[in-house]
Amino acid sequence: MAETNQQSFRITLAPYLCVHDAAGAMEFYKKAFGATETMRLAGPDGRIGHAEISIGDVVVMLADEFPEIGVVSPRTLGGTPVTLTMDVQDADATVRRAISAGATELRPLKDQFYGRRSGKIQDPFGHRWDIGMIIEDVSPDEIQRRAAAVFGGKK
Repeated sequence: MAETNQQSFRITLAPYLCVHDAAGAMEFYKKAFGATETMRLAGPDGRIGHAEISIGDVVVMLADEFPEIGVVSPRTLGGTPVTLTMDVQDADATVRRAISAGATELRPLKDQFYGRRSGKIQDPFGHRWDIGMIIEDVSPDEIQRRAAAVFGGKK
């Protein structure tokens, strides 16, 4: 096995979303989050088999549903167990923009005890997003103390 330079290797992680309308989803993400489309591959049947958008420094991949190979969206599944968390400069403006583009508010924005202002939305394609911004640098010990005060218990 060849040796690799572990110091120069960087792990990256990119969400890959399945949606019931990839073209519509890309338009929503452009309006809601300022996404930039970087790639789109459509098959002969018109379904998008692979597309990529950038939101800030993050690449998000997405595709239409292909139930014949087990690729289904939250609409087909009846929901999603996953929440995408996105830190932005202005959470209030981002949430307002997402709602005006068609998102549904699930939890209003609020200053959180762990130093973040955040809220949850669901996009029109069934994916949940936690949109937030850092408002305070809070140490892990302080977060534990505040959590105990909020939820009860000692610390």
